[in-house]
Amino acid sequence: MREALETDLRAVLSGALNMLGTVERMMPVAADVLLHEKIERLGEVQALDLEVDAQEAQIEAECLRIIALHQPVARDLRMVALILKSLSDIERMGDYVVHVAKDGVELAQAPALKRYVNLARMLERLGEMSQNLRAAIADRDVARAEATVQMDDEVDDLYEQIQRELVTYMLEDPRNISKALMLMRVGRSLERVGDHMENVAERVRYWVTGQRGA
Repeated sequence: MREALETDLRAVLSGALNMLGTVERMMPVAADVLLHEKIERLGEVQALDLEVDAQEAQIEAECLRIIALHQPVARDLRMVALILKSLSDIERMGDYVVHVAKDGVELAQAPALKRYVNLARMLERLGEMSQNLRAAIADRDVARAEATVQMDDEVDDLYEQIQRELVTYMLEDPRNISKALMLMRVGRSLERVGDHMENVAERVRYWVTGQRGA
C-alpha cells in the first residue's frame, strides 16, 4: 500500500513540475511576440496555455483520488496540499503570459514607444525564477525555494521602474498615453506571474518541514 502511495505521489509531483515547465516554455515565446514583434507566435502561446489548463484538471483529479484512496498523513498530505494549492497559481501564471503575448500583438501595430529593456529583464528573471522553483520542489530544497522568493524582489523593482518611466512619457506627450498604459499592463501581468511563483515557493518550507515560514 505504501509503495502504491509513493508511486502516485511521484506521479502528481512530476505532473505539477511539468505544468510549471509548460508555463516556463510559454515565456520565451511571449517574449518573442512582445520584444521582436513575432505576432505569428501568439497561437503557440495560446496552445501551450491550453496544455496548462488540461494538466491542471488532470493533476487535481489525481490529487483527489490519492486523498480518497490512500488517506495520506503528515508530509505526504502536505505534499498533496502543496500541489492542490499551487495548481491555480500555475494556471494563472499561464493566463498572464497569454495576456503579455496578446498585448504584444497590439503593441506591434504601431511604432514602439521605447525599447522594452526592463520588460525583457523581467521576462528573463521570471524564467530564472521558474527554473529555480522547479529545482527547489524536485529536490525538496527549502533554501532554494526561499531564494526564489528573494528573486521576486527584482521583478517588483523592475515593475516599479517601468511605471515611473511610463508616467514620464505620458506627461511629456499625451499621445503616448494609450501605448504607455498598455505597457504598464504588460508590466503588471509579468509582476503577477512573479507573485504567483512566489506563492508556490513559500509553501515549500511547510511541505518539507511542517513549519510555517517566519
